[in-house]
Amino acid sequence: MTSKARGKSIYSVEITNISGNGIWLLAGDKELFMSYEDFPWFKNAPVGKILKVEEPHEGHFYWPDLDVDLTIEIIEHPERFPLKGKTK
Repeated sequence: MTSKARGKSIYSVEITNISGNGIWLLAGDKELFMSYEDFPWFKNAPVGKILKVEEPHEGHFYWPDLDVDLTIEIIEHPERFPLKGKTK
């Protein structure tokens, strides 16, 4: 009896840590840090809403309960995108 090869993981993106300084997002083999200073939408959000992240396209992340869309470029280089929306 032989086992079939494992398929692609269904968890392409996940939140790996939430701290007092920000959150860590694991996308593939890349871990990205988002500070609350640069990404204020997450600071007072309930944990459940932060953990519910989707990757509709590679490198594009969406938090449906927070209505937040971010890309790898925005996360890695927030200084290039200085305009921030107001937090609720």
